Amino acid sequence: MVDPISSGLTGPITPVSPPSAPEGIQPTGGKSFMDVLLESLEDVNRLQQEADASVQALYSGETDNVAEVFTAVNKADVAFDLLMEIRNKLLDAYREIQQMRL
Repeated sequence: MVDPISSGLTGPITPVSPPSAPEGIQPTGGKSFMDVLLESLEDVNRLQQEADASVQALYSGETDNVAEVFTAVNKADVAFDLLMEIRNKLLDAYREIQQMRL
């Protein structure tokens, strides 16, 4: 029969060290959130400009590779959609913080 009072531990309880960061996740190198956000905006802007240039090249007859133009436009569209979702989440978080009571 099991003694209900004993915990069943065989040794002293030792503190557990905090978990380390999972492999593959690197710190941002000391960049601030604003720097990361500005870099993302610049990347989206660059993708939009590349898509516009490829569409113009298709219209003017400089290229006939429709798949490349389609890919550039889709990459710019996905990047812009992601940026808008990030903006929406940030605005939601800001509004939630505004509604907090002190």
